[in-house]
Amino acid sequence: MIPRVHKRGSETFGLLNYLYGKGTHEEHVDPHLVAAWDSFAPDPGRDPQATKRQLQQLLDQPVQALTESRRPAKHVWHLSVRAAPDDPILSDEQWGEIARRMVAATGIAPSADEAGCRWAAVRHADDHIHIIATLVREDGRRPRLNNDAKRSQAEARLIEAEYGLKQLSTGDGTAAQRPTSAERHKAQRQGRERTAREELRESVRRAVTGARSEEEFFDRLAAVGLLIRKREAPSGDLLGYKVALPDDRNKDGEPVFYPGARLAPDLSLPRIRERWSADSDQISSTDTPGSASPNSPSAARRRTATAAWVAIGVVEHGDDAVAAAYIAATGEVLDALAKTSAAHTRSELRDAAFAFERASRSHVRAARGHDRALRQAARDLVHGGPALDRGEDGATTAMAIDMLFFLVTAAAHWHAKKGHAQQAEAAAQAAEHLRNAYQPAASQPLGLLYQRGRRLSRPVLQRQTALLRETLPNLAEQILAEPGWYALAATIAEASAAGHDLAALLSDAVESRELGTADSVSDVLVWRLRRRADLPADATGIPRNRTVKNPATVRPAAARTTTSGRRFGEEAPGNTR
Repeated sequence: MIPRVHKRGSETFGLLNYLYGKGTHEEHVDPHLVAAWDSFAPDPGRDPQATKRQLQQLLDQPVQALTESRRPAKHVWHLSVRAAPDDPILSDEQWGEIARRMVAATGIAPSADEAGCRWAAVRHADDHIHIIATLVREDGRRPRLNNDAKRSQAEARLIEAEYGLKQLSTGDGTAAQRPTSAERHKAQRQGRERTAREELRESVRRAVTGARSEEEFFDRLAAVGLLIRKREAPSGDLLGYKVALPDDRNKDGEPVFYPGARLAPDLSLPRIRERWSADSDQISSTDTPGSASPNSPSAARRRTATAAWVAIGVVEHGDDAVAAAYIAATGEVLDALAKTSAAHTRSELRDAAFAFERASRSHVRAARGHDRALRQAARDLVHGGPALDRGEDGATTAMAIDMLFFLVTAAAHWHAKKGHAQQAEAAAQAAEHLRNAYQPAASQPLGLLYQRGRRLSRPVLQRQTALLRETLPNLAEQILAEPGWYALAATIAEASAAGHDLAALLSDAVESRELGTADSVSDVLVWRLRRRADLPADATGIPRNRTVKNPATVRPAAARTTTSGRRFGEEAPGNTR
């Protein structure tokens, strides 16, 4: 249940006219009173003898009784209360009781206070009511409305529990503004999946991802076709900006502009500038394995995986302000990855970025500058360009998604410890989308490694098994029981051939990094070892020492299991460990 205190107004009749009207898109159905300060209050919706003017005059009587100098300039209070989409349809009697509880909780009309403000609750849809009140009590005093919004939220949590409704989390004021009903109806008429506000927020987020200057930021906005208006001081200094979709027009045919701050708190120009001012001029990048140039999509994904690996430790153990910066920058990386990934993962990655946007902000002020490596990774992804769904591009995409899953999960845990319920839930949703994106991304490269691992000789596998039990005694048996063990065995063999200290590699791969949320520990270790040992993510070009007698009998077991334990891939029939 979502209560929302609207801006105060000065026209009681104007608000009543809207509440009892057809709505901006004729979405209001059967407007009528469900409760009021007086059980005999007129209902212009269902009583043909009652008028909106009569109701307005009764509501305004305490205001009019004051001398003009004592009347509040804005005396109209407005609260809407909306049920969650999955909630059952409540009766008029239930909504009436909810209205009485809300006016009591907020201080409009406290329980057993006969001198409270006059109010009325109007229902014109199945899922919500509007409460209008006038801000002068019957005794001529003003009501005490300190923290009315927070008190309405607290009462909503109690109502949800008592009525068996969906339990929502109380916000902390850092969320992006929700689309209005009018915006949602407009999007439906235009056949849009999202409202103009939501589309603009995503476009602006992507434009700021990894950007280093105002010029680059505005060039990106223009490149995706947004209309831009800049607000300048008399000195010529830029103070702010607005953006609009070219085809989103008002009734007069003019573009509907939204300031950055109305899209999200961290998209105002001053907040965006904080990112730029903290960035270094340039962060060097080095070439990466797999014949990838420094600016290739695969190289960018490798650097992203490395930056995410470091960020996990910071979020888990670092200072709060620094952790908040890393979490905010993680949102940029997700936006960049969604923008540049292949079609088979793009939808889930886009949903992950969209969900994580809520997790990127909290009341813990981010110490920007510490997050340079993640912001540089986002920039590299953007400038590396679109990735293919195969070869080193596809394999390093799986590697990056795998590492980002753990980073996003660490962010969810961090928010949960701080009591940031909405942010923790948003991060958990983003992690689930990353899990879904990982499966198609990892299937081919891990399937190939699985086949290579099955070809290893028994003595090699026995030595690796002994190494695993000696180095990772707490995880060894779990790993050996997973289908992904053979992909890990192939990776260990490559690392050994490259001259690496295998025990050190394995220890580093699990040290101080959470593995409890992994569906397949062996899968995770494959990507961590290949990144740490500078092995190509895609094993296609690696020479094979022997062939499988009957390749058709070997089925990839690379795909992870779901949270319910179901495997997406199977081990070959008759295989033994």
